[in-house]
Amino acid sequence: MIIKNLPKGHLLLKEGQYNNDTYFILEGLVRQYKLIDGNEITTNFFSEEQWIISLENFKVKTPSKYNLICVEDTCLVIGNEQKAQELFKQFPRFESISRQIMETVFFEQQNLMTTYITDKPEQRYLKLLKSRPEIFQRVPQYDIATYIGVKPESLSRIRKKLQTKKQNF
Repeated sequence: MIIKNLPKGHLLLKEGQYNNDTYFILEGLVRQYKLIDGNEITTNFFSEEQWIISLENFKVKTPSKYNLICVEDTCLVIGNEQKAQELFKQFPRFESISRQIMETVFFEQQNLMTTYITDKPEQRYLKLLKSRPEIFQRVPQYDIATYIGVKPESLSRIRKKLQTKKQNF
C-alpha cells in the first residue's frame, strides 16, 4: 500500500484525467467538485475513514467527471484494482471485506442521489448538519452552499430561518 501526505490545496484529480486509483483517508479532508460555467459545484466531501472510489471506472475506463482537492493537509492510502487483486490472492478474506466496502460506498452514493431528487435545500442542510457536523467547521460556507444546491445567499437565508425557528421554541 502507498501512503501519501498531501498539502492543503493539492489537486488529487483533475476533471478529464484518467484515474483508476482508490483512496482511503487516514487524516484530512478532500472535496469533490465539478466546474460548471466557471463555478465550482461541490458534489461530496471525504474525511477520515472514508473511501474515495470512482464506481464509473471499475469496468470501463473513462475520464474523470470531477476534481478532487485537499481542503486540509491530508494523509491517505492509495490503491487500485491491480493491487486489490494481488491482495485478494494473498489474503482471500480481504475480498469479502472489499465487497462490503463497495456496498457501503454504493449505499452512500444512492442515498446522496435520492436526497438531491427528493429533498429541499433546507432538508439537505439539516441532514448534513446532523450526519456530518464537523464539515461546517472545516470548509467554507460557499462549498456547503454548492453542496446542498443553493447560492451562498440562499444558504444564509436558510440558516437565518432555522435560527428564527430555534429561537421561537
